[in-house]
Amino acid sequence: MTTPPRILSIAGSDSSGGAGIQADIKTISVLGGYAMTAITAITAQNTCGVTDVVALAPEMVAAQIDACVSDIGVDAVKIGMLGSPEIAHIVAERLEALDVPVIFDPVMIATSGSVLADAATIAAFERLMALATLTTPNVPELAALGGDAGLAARGVAYIAKGGDAEGPVVEDRLVLPGEAPLSWNAPRIETRHTHGTGCTFSSAIATFMGRGESLVSAVEQARAFVRAALLAAPGFGAGHGPLGHQAVR
Repeated sequence: MTTPPRILSIAGSDSSGGAGIQADIKTISVLGGYAMTAITAITAQNTCGVTDVVALAPEMVAAQIDACVSDIGVDAVKIGMLGSPEIAHIVAERLEALDVPVIFDPVMIATSGSVLADAATIAAFERLMALATLTTPNVPELAALGGDAGLAARGVAYIAKGGDAEGPVVEDRLVLPGEAPLSWNAPRIETRHTHGTGCTFSSAIATFMGRGESLVSAVEQARAFVRAALLAAPGFGAGHGPLGHQAVR
């Protein structure tokens, strides 16, 4: 039996199960990985929006990371919602000591439009982008981080996700320092069930890289997985519904 890759998700909890830690666990498990978690915040949310957020103590987040790494070990890390600048800095401190792929999803705004990161937290993202193997901003997140020119000037490796852009075709652009950009285009899947797409995408990349795949291969396979999960959405909720992770095989 092949040993599953050990994937650590550092992210917030989504009570409705569509995004955050819950989406990460589903994604990692379906793709054959072993999911571990360091929960940064607890949210009360559903497909219509976020009604409350409580960030955990930074020391507790660090303790979860230490517990996983010191015993089970880790092959790749996914970072999602952080909750506070203090958590962002302590996560960076812990990850700077590791030598594994790190996929950073700079979560700022939920699919429903709820703000999940304040200005100070976004400022702390700089340290995480500097150590990440790949940062995965969507359209508004890319703008908040300084746009293509800003990230390129700072030497950040990133994929600009096009799902939030307008038009019938979705373009995702992979930009790696010193290399020509790569892009993928696909017809837009018209659906309101998009809750957790960013979480799913980033944790899928981490899982594939934890299995030893190259970055480009991991991105290609993660894109295919997200599209399949969008098509398999169960139709739950009155707003932006969850993906159908378990239906993808």
